[in-house]
Amino acid sequence: MSEGTVKSGVLLAILGFSILSVGDAVLKTMAPDWPVTAVAALRFVIGAVALTTLLMVKEGRKSLFPNKPWLQVARGFCLAGASLTFFSAIFLMPLAEAMAITFLSPLLTALFSGPLLGEKVKRVVWLGCAVGLFGVLLILRPNLALLGWPALLPLVSAIFFALIIITNKASMGSGSALAMQTYMAVIASCILVFAAFLAHFSGIETFQVTWPNYDVVLRCAFVAFTASTAHWLIYLGTTRSGASQVAPAAYIQMLVAIILGWWMFSDIPDTVTVVGATIIIGAGIYLWRDDVRKS
Repeated sequence: MSEGTVKSGVLLAILGFSILSVGDAVLKTMAPDWPVTAVAALRFVIGAVALTTLLMVKEGRKSLFPNKPWLQVARGFCLAGASLTFFSAIFLMPLAEAMAITFLSPLLTALFSGPLLGEKVKRVVWLGCAVGLFGVLLILRPNLALLGWPALLPLVSAIFFALIIITNKASMGSGSALAMQTYMAVIASCILVFAAFLAHFSGIETFQVTWPNYDVVLRCAFVAFTASTAHWLIYLGTTRSGASQVAPAAYIQMLVAIILGWWMFSDIPDTVTVVGATIIIGAGIYLWRDDVRKS
């Protein structure tokens, strides 16, 4: 693998992760316009329809029937949970703060791989998780006082994101990358539509779904398109450079989130939040370096 190929792969991954943050910022703009449950459902319905169509064109109708269907259901459930809790978090909290907490997910993935995949959990993982949780506590400090328990939503999202990685590992070899993405999106969209209906009929005013303005639909479509594009760029970057080279590029999301949060919502993280985010990211990078060094 040439140096130029590695660099181009890393640049593609950086672009992909940056686009994800742009989509998150656009999602946040819909907070006053439509319930978060409806936004999540529509975003994934649009994505699921587009991915299903593409899968049928490229791989035929037989590809629509997955191997290990219950494992695909688990993947879709985790994606629905991660998305709904993260969307709710960015509706309520500054974008950069919610995103910083979700960066705990790589540490949680390594921790969960022991009981769920039978892998040995090293001491450095336990240490990294402890340090990362300290960073989370620093970020949650003002938000818990302001929001109460909803401030824990990004932490719940990080747990679901970690479980997505675990279930992805367990389902390796069950289909093409496009098929795996499609199965997860379709199942997640069904769960999120059901959740939106339940929330609507709960009687809680915040979750009452009305007919959306056209710009809400367009923004949901934009987020669905940019998310699929971003994942494709990250996938290309990983195939060119390798997972170990691409992994740290994920943290560019934090920088982009800070910039967009300041520009679009006038949210500027305080010093303690920046310190907390730095601790979480530092713990993740340390764990990544340890894995690369021992691989």
